[in-house]
Parts: sequence; structure tokens; C-alpha cells
Amino acid sequence: MAQPKAAGGKSERDALQVIAVNTKAYHDYLIRETIEAGLVLTGTEIKSVRAGRVNLREAYAKAENGELWLHNMHIAPYEAGDRWNPQNPVRKRKLLLHRTEIDDLDRQTRSRGLTLVPVRLYITRDRAKIELAVAQGKKMYDKRQAMAEKEAARDIERAVRARTR
Repeated sequence: MAQPKAAGGKSERDALQVIAVNTKAYHDYLIRETIEAGLVLTGTEIKSVRAGRVNLREAYAKAENGELWLHNMHIAPYEAGDRWNPQNPVRKRKLLLHRTEIDDLDRQTRSRGLTLVPVRLYITRDRAKIELAVAQGKKMYDKRQAMAEKEAARDIERAVRARTR
């Protein structure tokens, strides 16, 4: 039996389902580039992810011994779980990338003082994926400047809306 088609001719299984977005990363970091990585989950973690019980706020990725690991991502235990529920909800989780990509990310974080932060977690084709960003920390004055620019854009939008009424 064929899969039902979603928008754009893709099957519903292939559609992108965003689970969590790390908005704090956009506030605290200057995003240079992003890369998609697979996420290794155990037991009933995927059920909690599908339910949206994930927090990316304090998470970061780090290369260790030629492998990429995601630290401090909180996945709440599955309520209807059994003995296969992981004991530690913030354990480090392995990320799946090609060796050359891992080496390149490791080189960038070591030499230029950049960091790897997860930007969003999503499910596509029944697989949990995470979008990592190579990011540079913002200084306080950069954050203030970004907030001032947002506020100015909002003021302009309000003025345009008020004028067109």
C-alpha cells in the first residue's frame, strides 16, 4: 500500500516535523553555519522526543576521540515506559556524522574558539535529527545592538500599519 502524499509530493513519512527550537542560541551566539546530524537514542527516548518533551537550552556538542557527542540535552523520561527508560535524562548522546565532518568541526572549535550548539531538533523519515550550528559567542554590546534593531523594526512596522489604516 502506498504512503499518503503530503504537500510537495512527499509522503507523510518524509515530511519534516520540528520538535524543538533553541531560540536562546540565536540570542547568545552569532551563527556561522549549520549542519545536520543523526541522533542516537536508546529505549523509549524517541517516544518522549515525538511527544516534544525535549529541552535544548543548555545543550552543546563536543568532539571526543573522533566521535561527536551532545551534552546537556534534556529528554524527559517517557511516562508509560518500563525498565528500558534511561535513568539519566541529561546523559551525553552520540551524534552521527561522517569522519571528515567531525574532524572539520573539531578543527574549527579548537582553532577559532567557536562552539557547537544545537539549533533545532526534528524528525524526518522516522529518524531523529539535530541541526548543529557552528557559533561564536556574542558580547553584551552585540546583544544590545540586536535588541535595538529588533525594536526599531517593530516601531517601523507599527508606524506603517497605523498609516495604512
